[in-house]
Amino acid sequence: MEALTDLHAAQPFWIWLALGVILLAVEAAFSTEWLLWPAVSAGVVAVVTALGLPLGFLGEVALFAALTVVATLLSRRLIQRVNPSDAPDINARDSRLIGQRAQVVQAFVDGRGRVFVSGAEWVAEIEGAAPLAGESVIVEGMDGPKLKVRPA
Repeated sequence: MEALTDLHAAQPFWIWLALGVILLAVEAAFSTEWLLWPAVSAGVVAVVTALGLPLGFLGEVALFAALTVVATLLSRRLIQRVNPSDAPDINARDSRLIGQRAQVVQAFVDGRGRVFVSGAEWVAEIEGAAPLAGESVIVEGMDGPKLKVRPA
């Protein structure tokens, strides 16, 4: 333990910088989204030690811990503000289609036809009156690869 404290006393900047680089490398390798802010915090502590502020080992660890907690909490709030949980996932195409207006491209026969929505043609099913080609329908849901629609 004494060797570690002696190493820290001689080279605090390089120790914190190495810790930050290691955390950043692990984050890049595994994309956990949890190690980014500790890596940044270690970099900030490295800069503080390079400036020569006499914090001591415990002060540096406390600064690292405080910066990590604050940065992580602030980033979580920012992510929730930018991407609220009630917003549909950009990759969940089916949930984005619900409620959109679609145009019938192939007339419905026996409740089945084709519609154009969101840049693609889809097989669609409808209950009740069958719309003709060119008319609009509203997407109500999905049943596997088929859209459930209703007249607009």
